[in-house]
Amino acid sequence: MASSDVQTVHSGADKAKLGLAVVLVVGGFAAFYLLAGRGALAQWGALLVALAAAIGVFVASESGRQLIAFGRDSWKEVKKVVWPARKEAMQMTAYVFAFVVVMALFLWLTDKTLEWVFYDLILGWRK
Repeated sequence: MASSDVQTVHSGADKAKLGLAVVLVVGGFAAFYLLAGRGALAQWGALLVALAAAIGVFVASESGRQLIAFGRDSWKEVKKVVWPARKEAMQMTAYVFAFVVVMALFLWLTDKTLEWVFYDLILGWRK
């Protein structure tokens, strides 16, 4: 697992890379709409090239490297998970449904009891 130290200090070059990535994304969307008269191939081509360039610039920054390291660490943790067998998953699902039904009946019974106590016994609104 990666170190849990939080670092918020970024160099000017990293800030410039992140800014360039944002400019490339915005430029890609602008090109997509400005090239509407040239056909769908030109529109999508400009958008995809700009997004690929933005991703490349982002990955080259420190934030991008940290994101990739986080993804790798997360994937390692997912591999460690012991997933339940089908039978166990079905049993746990049945337990949850049974609990929901019992809880619904309990809440309904409580609601009706309180309704009877307040409206019939205390206030006398129903006859």
